[in-house]
Amino acid sequence: MEVILSKQCESLTGLLNRDLGYFIQRRGKRFFSQRSKYSVPPSGHWRFIVLCAQLAQNKLHIADIRVKREELKQALYEAGCFIAMQNLRKDNYNARDILNLKTTFSL
Repeated sequence: MEVILSKQCESLTGLLNRDLGYFIQRRGKRFFSQRSKYSVPPSGHWRFIVLCAQLAQNKLHIADIRVKREELKQALYEAGCFIAMQNLRKDNYNARDILNLKTTFSL
């Protein structure tokens, strides 16, 4: 997942929540999520994506996110959200799409 920073934020790396098992890593001039080599709870990936989407709502640090369908599908599968996983149609999802998905399927 790519994390797109807001104009007032130059860098954002590290853990957003240590219980999720994911962190933000800089690669060149861009920022991406990275799975921890330590324990990751089954729903950790999905909850990390939702957290980033929620942070994008206020546009303070994160402006938006981009999640490819396959990554989102895997995150939903790991979290046991099979119906939502089967209803993914787009190739890429942004923060608004993630929050709509969360609401639509009561995740």
